[in-house]
Amino acid sequence: VCKKWNTLMTVLGGSQDAFNTYVQRLTLKNLIDLANLHLYNLNRRYSLQLNPQYKTGEELNFKLVDHYQADEMRLVDTSSGGEKFLISLALALGLSDLASYNVSIGSLFIDEGFGTLDSNTLETVISTLETLKAQGKMIGIISHVDSLKERIPVQIQVLKRSNGVSVVEIN
Repeated sequence: VCKKWNTLMTVLGGSQDAFNTYVQRLTLKNLIDLANLHLYNLNRRYSLQLNPQYKTGEELNFKLVDHYQADEMRLVDTSSGGEKFLISLALALGLSDLASYNVSIGSLFIDEGFGTLDSNTLETVISTLETLKAQGKMIGIISHVDSLKERIPVQIQVLKRSNGVSVVEIN
């Protein structure tokens, strides 16, 4: 019995936290798979990939694959603002899918980031959000991008007055 447990411990990584790390990586792999489905719809240039080999402390790291650059892999930290926004949105949507097996997530709030997107990517993101809205999700967006504001039918605007007091308007 002890030999079986030792073998299992070795297969899982051999450390005291091996089982926890194994389960976390399995969950992260599922999240990345779901996020990649959304990322493909947002921009086919990129996908996310979990490192098959890792060092202690790097168990949950993953990389961005750039398919337009011969599948070059790089750390997500080296991504531009627009790339990070797409990655974050894809991960949030993937997390919503992952959680939906046990929990209903009916809303998504996005704070800024739209200003980092080129016009084509912005259009794709807006279309994706409109699809989610049509599926019954409530989408909340905080943005200063005028072209995005024109597409949002219901807006809550916070307007600063000259006396330093702000007022809220619902359009």
